[in-house]
Amino acid sequence: MYEFLNECAFLLQKYGFSYLRGAGTTLLLALVGTLVGCLVGFAVGTVQTIPIDIHHDPLYKRIPLRVVHIFLRCYVELFRGTPMMIQAVFIYYGLMQVFNIHLGMWPAGFLIVSINTGAYMAETVRGGIVSIDPGQTEGAMAIGMTHWQTMFHVIMPQALRNIVPQIGNNFIINIKDTSVLSVISITDLFFVHKSVVGAQYTYFESATIVMLIYLTMTLVSSYLLRLWEKKLDGPQNYDLNTTDTLAYTSGMYNAPDPSHESQNLDMKEGASHV
Repeated sequence: MYEFLNECAFLLQKYGFSYLRGAGTTLLLALVGTLVGCLVGFAVGTVQTIPIDIHHDPLYKRIPLRVVHIFLRCYVELFRGTPMMIQAVFIYYGLMQVFNIHLGMWPAGFLIVSINTGAYMAETVRGGIVSIDPGQTEGAMAIGMTHWQTMFHVIMPQALRNIVPQIGNNFIINIKDTSVLSVISITDLFFVHKSVVGAQYTYFESATIVMLIYLTMTLVSSYLLRLWEKKLDGPQNYDLNTTDTLAYTSGMYNAPDPSHESQNLDMKEGASHV
């Protein structure tokens, strides 16, 4: 045990900055990938909920929408059904070899994490929209709102609260899954670990340090995301801003403390009743 701790201390002293730099790269990839992926997911999930009304829309409008739905469904199933490592190899090396498209290491990394996250977020957004009571949509349509107005002003604000936990979950998953991007030589935390192991042959010691760094990042992220969720929940107690005494009996407002001063019911504003 003493030798193990000494070896860990030696690695931290010699490669501590490299570990921190790798952790910063991991957080940057996860943060940017999650943000862009959420934008992609919101766009794809919202478009997938556009109804195809075969009774009212003409054929020339229905066919393009069906094609878009099929294309988006293929995108979601492809990137949810294949490992991110294979996607990284295909995008970084395959596009260069087959289509002669040269992507840099960093653009490829951001693209891979973003489109992978977007596929998962698309289903999350679609499920969040579908979970809202259809009466909300019918009421918005009844007052003349379009589909997009209904989405942005009525449905999405309600669905967002249900989606927030999954956004945080995807961010934490991306912190760990970006380790596969070492296959395209991105110097994230896992890449630093492999480099240290190759130089020092300290597999277990380096893995322990990296595991603790990953655990720290995920725990701090989870705590901050829970604070965000509580912020969205709002206060637990509400007071109505009203002077209507009938609201006191509704159970949503506390009636003021009664006055125990003696009152003369025969007097009104200083004048006696005759």
